[in-house]
Amino acid sequence: MGLRCAGGGEEPGSTAGRAKRTVRSARAARALPGLRVGCTVASVIAGLLEASLRSCFRIAMPPESQDEANVAPTAGEPIDSEPADLGGDAENNDVEANDADVEEDVESPALRRARKEAELTAGGDSTRAYLKQIGRVPLLSADQEVDLAVRIEVGLYAAEKLRLESESPGGITTARRRDLTWIVRDGIQAKDHLLEANLRLVVSIAKRYTGRGMAFLDLIQEGNLGLVRAVEKFDYSKGFKFSTYATWWIRQAITRAMADQARTIRLPVHVVEIVNKLGRVQRELLQELGREATPEELAEVLDISPEKVVEIRQYAREPISLDQTIGDEGDSQLGDFIEDSGAVIAVEAVAFTLLQRQLQSVLETLTEREAGVMRLRYGLGDGQSRTLDDIGKVYGVTRERIRQIESKTMSKLRHPSRSQSLQGYLE
Repeated sequence: MGLRCAGGGEEPGSTAGRAKRTVRSARAARALPGLRVGCTVASVIAGLLEASLRSCFRIAMPPESQDEANVAPTAGEPIDSEPADLGGDAENNDVEANDADVEEDVESPALRRARKEAELTAGGDSTRAYLKQIGRVPLLSADQEVDLAVRIEVGLYAAEKLRLESESPGGITTARRRDLTWIVRDGIQAKDHLLEANLRLVVSIAKRYTGRGMAFLDLIQEGNLGLVRAVEKFDYSKGFKFSTYATWWIRQAITRAMADQARTIRLPVHVVEIVNKLGRVQRELLQELGREATPEELAEVLDISPEKVVEIRQYAREPISLDQTIGDEGDSQLGDFIEDSGAVIAVEAVAFTLLQRQLQSVLETLTEREAGVMRLRYGLGDGQSRTLDDIGKVYGVTRERIRQIESKTMSKLRHPSRSQSLQGYLE
């Protein structure tokens, strides 16, 4: 779940690291002539950084020509070198190498690898492994955040410039494409660095929303999506720290994900907001009144009808799994204590079958019309009882005649010779 660290081998705050980023910014300025890079990027790239290079390394910046974009860089110019491997993580590799030297006398490499694999694959240790991984990336200072934001913005402009020039009728030279591609990759590298350095901010915010229907790692993942959005929209020229700006996007991504995914039955976002508001009002009135508030009292505070309060309460009800364990031992499930009204009990099924057979035997002692009227009147065949009018239409007689046949048949069934066999089913 962690994001790939794309930082270089130098420490972010070291002299070599600052110098390397200065060279990159200067290259971006030369590669994008006439391109307006935000509010302050142009001034940062054009003037401030060149003086830093001269004072630190006493080197002269390569001369700029009017047609430099169409001339391949010289062999001594730094832009000819390939960019740092985006998949590399020199800092993390150095830390792991030092740890290996310390533990070499304690455990063998095979045991160490087995231990690390067990930590990463164990479900209970997945959160710990993730926190350990993101904890290796050092935090950024305000100046480092601005530096990374500048590189990200320059990379975005370079990507747009590369697209426009590639689609132009005149095309783009190989040297120009190489320069712009390098700047685009450097912007991506800076974006990855800014992301990884702020992953711990996502974890700290996600902790506030645990226990609300989503797993902790899921909250972190949703917060990471908000962090990516914050990196893409961060404007360093406002003068605020990145964490101040990113907190809003992270919180927004987590709360929206909870509204969409936390419930088994999804509710619209506006309904979730009403449910949460009702919960807050209930807690406030409980503290104020010392008892549970009535629907009328809640409706008065929320300015809605009492019927609406009851409806919102029904929305807030959470379904419970039938597999949920009950008791301290945890050996019983909720489904074991719920009666299935549709289940067929063997004893009752056998008794019903015997009763049907006995009724059939008794009806066979009657005439065909009498047995037919009783079957239709009480639904002995299909379970659907008919009215006297319906039965009269079947036999082509009046309603009164069907009533007389029913009364006469019931008198016959009450005779001990017939009712004796059915007496046991009445108890």
